[in-house]
Amino acid sequence: MLFQAAFAALRQVFSPPLRAILWKSLALTLGLLVVIWFALTKAIGWFLSNHHLSVDYPFLDTLAVFFAGAGLFVGLAYVMPAVSILVAGYFLDDAAAIVERTDFPNDPPGVALPLGQAMLYALRFAGLALAVNLVALILFFVPGVNLVAFFGANAYLLAREYFELAAGRFRPMPEAGAMRRHFGFTTLAAGSLLAGLMVVPVLNLLTPLFGIALMVHLHKGLSRRLPAIGRETQGRLS
Repeated sequence: MLFQAAFAALRQVFSPPLRAILWKSLALTLGLLVVIWFALTKAIGWFLSNHHLSVDYPFLDTLAVFFAGAGLFVGLAYVMPAVSILVAGYFLDDAAAIVERTDFPNDPPGVALPLGQAMLYALRFAGLALAVNLVALILFFVPGVNLVAFFGANAYLLAREYFELAAGRFRPMPEAGAMRRHFGFTTLAAGSLLAGLMVVPVLNLLTPLFGIALMVHLHKGLSRRLPAIGRETQGRLS
C-alpha cells in the first residue's frame, strides 16, 4: 500500500492540476529558508565581530567564519522539517482537494480545515519539530546516535503532522490521531520516507507537496481497512 501511495503521490506532484501549487510551495519553502539563512548569517556575523577568538592570531577568526558558514548548511537540514510542516499546513487543503478530485472522483470530498486552525496546528508541530531537531543537532557529533536521532524523530513528527492533517479533512482531529496510532507501523514508514527525502538536496523542496499527496492516498487506503478492524478498535477511533 505504501509504495503504491508513494508512486501515486510522485505522479501527482508533477501533474498539471498541481503544477501551480508546486511552484508556489517551492517559492514559499525557498523564501523561508533564505530568511532563516540571512537571520543566522547576521547573528553569527554579529557574534564573531564582537567576540574575537584571538587578537594575536586573526586567522583563527577567519577560520571560525569559514566553519560557521559550512555549519549553516548542516543547520538548514535540521530546520527543513519545521519549514516543510509550515508549508504543508498552508497548502494542505488546496493540494489535498486536487488529489482527492483527480484520483478518487467517486469518493465524497473532504471538508477543508479552517486556514487558522490548519496553520495553528502546523505552527505547533513546526515548533515541536524545531525543538526536537535542535536536540538532534546537538547530537550531530555523536557517531551512531546522530543519524538515528535525526531519522527517528523526524519520521515520527512528519508522519504525525502530514497524516493527521490529511485525515482531518474527513474525521475529527482526535479520531485522526487515533487512526494514525492504530496504523502506527504504516504511517511511521511513510514518515521515514519523508525524512529520507529531507536529506536529499533540491528534492527536499518537494517534501511539502509530496507529503500531502502521499498521506491523502495513504489515508484513503487505510480507511478502507477500518471496517475489518473490529468493534473494539472502531470504538477507539470514534
